[in-house]
Amino acid sequence: DGLEQLGADGLYREILRDETVLRLKELGKISDGEGFLERTFLSPASFRATDVIISWMKDAGLTTWVDQMGNIHGRFEPSNSTDKALLIGSHMDTVIDAGMYDGALGIICAISALKVLRVTGKLQRLTRPVEVIAFSDEEGVRFQTTFLGSAAVAGILPESILQVSDKSGTTVQEALRLNSFEASAAALGQVKYSPESVGSYVEVHLEQGPVLEALRYPLGVVKGIAGQTRLKVIVDGSQGHAGTVPMKLRRDPMVAAAELVVTLEGLCKDPSRFLTYDEECGCFTEESLAGLVCTVGELLTWPSASNVIPGQVNFTVDIRAMDDLVRETIVASFSRIVMQRCDHRLVDCAVEHKHSAAATPCDPELTAQLKRATRSAVSAMAPGGHGHAGAESTATPVLMSGAGHDAMAMARLTRVGMLFVRCRGGVSHSPEEHVAEDDVWAAGLALLRFLDQHAVAEL
Repeated sequence: DGLEQLGADGLYREILRDETVLRLKELGKISDGEGFLERTFLSPASFRATDVIISWMKDAGLTTWVDQMGNIHGRFEPSNSTDKALLIGSHMDTVIDAGMYDGALGIICAISALKVLRVTGKLQRLTRPVEVIAFSDEEGVRFQTTFLGSAAVAGILPESILQVSDKSGTTVQEALRLNSFEASAAALGQVKYSPESVGSYVEVHLEQGPVLEALRYPLGVVKGIAGQTRLKVIVDGSQGHAGTVPMKLRRDPMVAAAELVVTLEGLCKDPSRFLTYDEECGCFTEESLAGLVCTVGELLTWPSASNVIPGQVNFTVDIRAMDDLVRETIVASFSRIVMQRCDHRLVDCAVEHKHSAAATPCDPELTAQLKRATRSAVSAMAPGGHGHAGAESTATPVLMSGAGHDAMAMARLTRVGMLFVRCRGGVSHSPEEHVAEDDVWAAGLALLRFLDQHAVAEL
């Protein structure tokens, strides 16, 4: 009787909302920091979280294991199935002073959806293997290298990563061995999945932006993840006394850097002012330029004293766009402008390329399937007054992601799809990060509908 009541309306609120929210809060308390959330790659808190996540996976009826990069796997393997596996995942690590939804939401929603299949007897009717993966490292906080977990599964993690060091001088290899992992090239090979064994990867993630909230819609499907370039700009001038060097005789790298930062802002706000049409803009449409964003997130000066004209200023540049040609053109144009402005100010400049990742389009078929599942879930919730009244009449939003996700690495292995969940104020990477309980529910229900429609056999 209890089972019948649980699924009487087909919404499974007790599992997809109430239990999921409780588990998000429980995982959000597992931290290496005192009074704030911090859970990084192979930290003590990460192993406590591993034990908890494994218990939840087992509760959903999944077979569990931890691979040689610390990724947690929970899998149901149907008997006599030869179909390729559906992988569903996100990351269990966090930034420093994090919110409790980034990464964790995707893991727990997936486990909850599979638990519903178990309690309703549908898990045994899966037509293909379904596996939830909690990736050990996506944020890259400890080793300043993102996607350690998913890149290993996708088979794109180079052996050289084992020699990368954290701030204490501990290498990835040493950290793995200290925690009883093999930490060899052969072990990395064991983590890698064969493309022939995987049919698709789906990731649920909070939006980390304000669009869904502005549209008053709980969920959105992702058409692609923006490409990204990271630069370091080094400006060298003449260090001197703040009171004795006349203004006209200064070679001040701080002023030059300030001009370059403002120039970058203008370049990305209004590219047509800086790019010549014939050379660079002729092939760009307004749509291809949409979503272009540029950020200076770090600026360092030497010797950084109030009474000293700096001798050197370094700053970082982060450029993202859905169109790779747009991003590459902006990078080239900014690099050229840097040299021109520095020559004008008689300072020396260098632009170092630190990171580059191509844009990742989501699979159109998966996106369409997630879109149908989303509309079905939101429509089912709306008539009962569950917080989404009116949303059923709105077309499911299709968004691009400016943030990187494990789906970027997994796209090197298989086709990928993503579902975004509305978050309050678009805030993420902060304790203020928040997803409404009903939106958590909507995400779990959409994933359940997706599984029902594409992985469960009809009776």
